Parts: sequence; structure tokens; C-alpha cells
Amino acid sequence: MNLALFDFDGTITHSDTFSLFLKFSLNKKTQILGGIRLAPYIAGYKLGWVTDKTIRTKLCQVGYVGYDADSLKYMGQEFAKNVLPTCVRQNALERILWHKQQGDQVVVVSASLGVYLESWCQSLDLDVICNQLEIRDSILTGDFINGDCGYLEKVNRIKNKYDLSQYPTIYAYGDTPNDYAMLELAHKKYYRWEEMN
Repeated sequence: MNLALFDFDGTITHSDTFSLFLKFSLNKKTQILGGIRLAPYIAGYKLGWVTDKTIRTKLCQVGYVGYDADSLKYMGQEFAKNVLPTCVRQNALERILWHKQQGDQVVVVSASLGVYLESWCQSLDLDVICNQLEIRDSILTGDFINGDCGYLEKVNRIKNKYDLSQYPTIYAYGDTPNDYAMLELAHKKYYRWEEMN
């Protein structure tokens, strides 16, 4: 059995599902007020001064603080069922199914949110490592459990969950600098679907 590690946004999908889910799950008022509060961060992100890690953390802190956890879970399931299938690349789905047919362990490793990603991965019987929103007394705090799952943290969580020495070949698929550390774990690495040396 080999190990196949897939980034989600931009690798399995052709669009950014994180921002799509924010629009799907937050009412217009929250979106507008949040946009105003985070305008300096959003502008900084577009100019390359603010990291994607910072913007993800801030968006969730503003958007999901005080949100009912069960309501968001329901929204996540609806999003996974009705929206995600329109975002998934056909070649990515074929590659995932190819790995499954080989008997490989397939893991989606993403900085996107578990509230929708877990539901989608479950439908394909895939493992998932991703951002988890913290819940207290059935209400979201807006914070991530154990911080943002990007960059080197992807590698830390993979190593915590899997004994990499048990796999003869490790495959990794990514599309941004967020995935570089994960790609370094692999014997066979694919960046934007091109094999790297």
C-alpha cells in the first residue's frame, strides 16, 4: 500500500472553496460588515503583504464567532453535496479513484474547513487532515483547533497521523507554495498536475 497526499483547493478543485463556503454560509450583513472590518487585511493579502494563513484565520474569527455549530455542520453537508461536485476537476477525481483501485491510502490535506471537507471525503472514503473550527457549548469561537493547517503544519499533522516509513511510495499533489513542504515528503510529487523531479 502506498500513500497519496492531495491538497484540495486548486489541486482537486478548479476554484477556491474556502471563500465560496464563506459566501454560502454567511448572511449578507455578516459578509458586508466582515468585509469592512477586514478591508486592510484583504487589501494586504491582494498586495502580497498578508499571508493566506493570516487571512484564513481572520476571516473565520470575524465570520464564525458566535455561529451555531449544528447549523454550520448542516450548511457544510449541503455545500459538500450540492456545490463541491461542481468545483472538482475530472482529472483529479480520476487520479483519486486510480489510487483507490491500487489499494493506496488516500489523504486530503488542506487548509480548508472540515465542516464541509469531511463530508465530501467521507463520500469517497478518503482520509482528511484540515482546519477544524473550535466549538464551545455548541457555539463556534471563530478560532481553529491547533491553529491553521497550512505550510509546515501540513507535514506535522501528516507525520502525527501516519508512519511514513510504512509506505513504499509516497505521492503528493499540490498547486501553491502552501504545499511545498508536503511535496518534499513524497517520492513522486506533482505540482499543478506536472510531475516534478
